[in-house]
Amino acid sequence: MTLNLKFLRVQSGMTLEQLATDTGLTRSYLSKLERGLSSPSIGSAIKIAEALGTTLDQFYGQPDDNDPVTIVRARNGKAGVTDNYLSLVAGLSDERTMRAFIVRPTKTAKHGRIMSHHEGEEILFVLTGKIELVIGKRKEVLSPGDCVQFDSTIPHKLTQMTAETASALVVIANKTVP
Repeated sequence: MTLNLKFLRVQSGMTLEQLATDTGLTRSYLSKLERGLSSPSIGSAIKIAEALGTTLDQFYGQPDDNDPVTIVRARNGKAGVTDNYLSLVAGLSDERTMRAFIVRPTKTAKHGRIMSHHEGEEILFVLTGKIELVIGKRKEVLSPGDCVQFDSTIPHKLTQMTAETASALVVIANKTVP
């Protein structure tokens, strides 16, 4: 699944500098995303989509469809794009309140993963490997089958703990105001 970032940015008439200002992200980072050299965190993807006035499904190149049922098929028995840090695995539309991703954290912070935070509530279900979750000042080591639910406005970060590839299903639900 490829990002439509450059197309959406140009279509909206924004420069990289304007998008950087609107999202609080650096021009360099946004340029890397456009060239496919980096993958955005969930929080960054949400900020970018909001700044561009688009949906996450359009950002991730999914067709905008009014079908009430969305199916994203696995490739070779694997969910999402297996070599990406973050893969969208649920079709999204403006009416949806949940977004689902497969996240594959790295063992080191060399990819510049920073603490992420965004609106809503998050559920993280570990699929493979061991993952360290840093949430606020708390650290937890999670194993396959472990599940965590938290307020995603609290800064959080994932790191792979062992040589085994780690992956988790992340579901984000936007909080609705009554």
